[in-house]
Amino acid sequence: MTKSQPSTATGAVTIAAIADEVGVSTATVSKVLNGRLDVSAVTRARVEASLERNRYHRRTRRLPAGAGQIDLVFHEYDSTWAMEIIRGVQAITAPAKVDVVLSQLDGRHRPPQEWLDGVLARKPRGVLFVQCHLTEPQRQQLHRRAIPFVVIDTDSATSASVPTVGANNWSGGLLATRHLLELGHRRIAVISGPTDVLCSRARTAGFRAAHEEAGLPVDPDLVRHGTFYVATGHEHAMDLLTRPDRPTAIFAGSDMQAMGVLRAARQLGLHVPDDLSVIGYDNLPVAAWTDPALTTIHQPLRDMAGAAAQMLLDLANKIDLATSRIDLVTELIVRETTAPPAHLRPTPTTR
Repeated sequence: MTKSQPSTATGAVTIAAIADEVGVSTATVSKVLNGRLDVSAVTRARVEASLERNRYHRRTRRLPAGAGQIDLVFHEYDSTWAMEIIRGVQAITAPAKVDVVLSQLDGRHRPPQEWLDGVLARKPRGVLFVQCHLTEPQRQQLHRRAIPFVVIDTDSATSASVPTVGANNWSGGLLATRHLLELGHRRIAVISGPTDVLCSRARTAGFRAAHEEAGLPVDPDLVRHGTFYVATGHEHAMDLLTRPDRPTAIFAGSDMQAMGVLRAARQLGLHVPDDLSVIGYDNLPVAAWTDPALTTIHQPLRDMAGAAAQMLLDLANKIDLATSRIDLVTELIVRETTAPPAHLRPTPTTR
């Protein structure tokens, strides 16, 4: 049975006081603090609640610069997109002689508790989360173990209390759609990422805002969602481009999706950009090498990752951050996959 709130003469809460309040041994409290797995979920929750209620903070010693390792955690990393993040992180950690441990969460955007328990037990120098977020109790667990963390995310809306590096996805969606509208396209489809990922919704919101700005309606049948990978772009493009009222342009939520769109167009005998304009998102290195070269929105992934890694190392070295939120700008990169729709291009004259 939980006892009354502990109090000490000095005002500092001890492990013994927490144990007395919860009605467990000091060894059990120590196990929870150290991320040990041999504590029942119910007991762990009671101890965590007491630690939080009493604002228990463990004394820690400062680690020497360059010691230890950091965890780089992806919701999933089987893509060129993830490699850009890894390169950006290593550009900062390699000179600092800090090792990077990679892991991924099988597509989940919230780490399971058993994964976090392993991190707490290893106690890395810090953790970088890529498009995945902690619950508030999980944040407190890392905080009590003095493990700093930073989020690399493209949703631009992470809590102000969480150090985050992101990009303005709404603006990126707006820029892409404005470009297509300015070329004269009026039937534009968007293929975005998962609906439970805020950056996907933000890009779609920018798409809608550009239409509203131009005084044009959005056909709901032309708004699609899926994963950010090639298969989603291909699947939706095959459906969209076989409609009798097919779109004349497609804005894909990632360069990988855009490559799926380009393949679907080729399979259907459509020429890009003569019959269809395509614009991607991210500006991965491969985007300049597609045939034709892909028009896209540049998202500075390496810079985002490098900035986040530096923030994490600063936190690990007890250096106060100038800001807890960094938003980098997105930029339109015009290449060869966008052009005015066929009916607006001048008809070639013959002699």
